[in-house]
Amino acid sequence: MASISKSIIFLLISTLSIILTHQHQHPLDPLTPIEFFQVRTIVHNSYPISTHTTAFHYVGLEEPNKPTILSWLKDPNTKTPPRQAFVIARINQTTHEIIIDLTVNKIFSDKVYSGYGYPLLTFEEQIAANALPLKYPPFVESVRKRGLKIEEVVCGSFTIGWYGEKRRNQRVVRVMCYYLDGTVNAYMRPVEGVTVTVDLEGTKIIGFTDRLTVPIPKGDGTDYRGSKQRPPFLAQLKGITMVQLDGPSFTVNGQRIR
Repeated sequence: MASISKSIIFLLISTLSIILTHQHQHPLDPLTPIEFFQVRTIVHNSYPISTHTTAFHYVGLEEPNKPTILSWLKDPNTKTPPRQAFVIARINQTTHEIIIDLTVNKIFSDKVYSGYGYPLLTFEEQIAANALPLKYPPFVESVRKRGLKIEEVVCGSFTIGWYGEKRRNQRVVRVMCYYLDGTVNAYMRPVEGVTVTVDLEGTKIIGFTDRLTVPIPKGDGTDYRGSKQRPPFLAQLKGITMVQLDGPSFTVNGQRIR
């Protein structure tokens, strides 16, 4: 019964997406919410969640080639070029570059990328990586040694870059941490001298160094919040208001801005 319901839902989505495809004003219009849902359904049907771990790192329009667009511009009444989507997905820890033909609801091509670098970081894996140092005993000890409160420490993930290595199979990031304690401008108060390296696939710390202790900059004068949220020492700052009395100097028509 569940499989029949899924088939009916997919059929309705496919039919509606085909109708909307023919209503597009321009072949370069971005994907619609329904088309995003269609992409997810097609990929999950090809790589079932029960047997694969799938994460979408990029989904966007696979643009028709320039001659096709120029031909359509000469006569917009002609048939709109096929709608295709380009997908970068991590499937079972492998990077796939997938092109999906949305007009026929099937994968047009599926290539495994094995070169340098890796896809954009997802929010989920960044959040997981950022939380690791706060429970890692050596890092907690480094924070204590500096006289800081661990509950006031926040961390962020950054790609490490490529420095000529022949091969790097792991997807790794460097986690850098900052100190709040009286300000929301964390970047002004880095916990310097400490480096944490995280393996995103295994969600684990694979490198930690505490090279030196550098004094944390003071938090005074670093807060940039609005007037109602400012602490007393920033009360002298005056508010700013932006007004366009004659309205904006641009117009928006669908996906086109002039």
